[in-house]
Amino acid sequence: MKLSVIISTYNSPAWLEKVLWGYSVQTHKDFELIIADDGSTGETRQCIDRMREENGLPIKHVWQEDDGFRKCRILNLAVLESESEYLVFTDGDCIPRRDFLEVHASEAEPGHYLSGGYHKLPMDTSRAISRDDILTGRCFELPWLKAHGLKSTYKNSKLTANHWQARLFNTLTPTRCRFKGSNGSAWKKDILAVNGFDETMAYGGEDREFGVRLANLGVKPKHVRYNAIVIHLDHARGYVDPNVVAANKAYRITSEKQCRKRTEYGIEQLAD
Repeated sequence: MKLSVIISTYNSPAWLEKVLWGYSVQTHKDFELIIADDGSTGETRQCIDRMREENGLPIKHVWQEDDGFRKCRILNLAVLESESEYLVFTDGDCIPRRDFLEVHASEAEPGHYLSGGYHKLPMDTSRAISRDDILTGRCFELPWLKAHGLKSTYKNSKLTANHWQARLFNTLTPTRCRFKGSNGSAWKKDILAVNGFDETMAYGGEDREFGVRLANLGVKPKHVRYNAIVIHLDHARGYVDPNVVAANKAYRITSEKQCRKRTEYGIEQLAD
């Protein structure tokens, strides 16, 4: 099955390069990459052009002018550019393990979307990861990560679970299964049916609201938290506004209560 992988980014070319090296060694080979760029400078374009030439990845660069946080809009534009029936969403600071796309392709089933997660790294560990660490896969090995600053925590089981343990943990996890923009996937026909992401929403739970509408449509969530693995590179979060996050949460709750299936501010408005 061919996948369209939509990667959001904004002015983080060093992190994006590491992420793209992760996609160069995926075990599932049938995919296209679409960089959903919310207004980055030319440095990001140069990074993409260089990586496309160096590793032969099929990369599309979808860009819009920088006019504040408009991630939902650029994601919708990327959906319009996608050529596959099944879309994987992630971020430009999440390095995928080599079996990441294989898991999304194998776990996909009609009437469902997939909900993963990420393993957050401290800044020192994020900086220490080299191209060779990614290509060999050692940056996903717990001893290497601990040697480079990762603390011990029960969450590290995401990195050590084998195939059967991952399936068991996905079943038993108490974490609510919501759509994750950093690690989620869905059928394109379902995404179009809910009219994509709501472009009135700024940062904070906009991916969850999208998942609520999918669920209201009858698309069931399915955990891949312990087998679709990405490691999350650290970065500053100066864009976070608690008031906006609270407003987005209230909006999502309203979507749940009203069983809202579609947004009026999504893909169709871009396609007109």
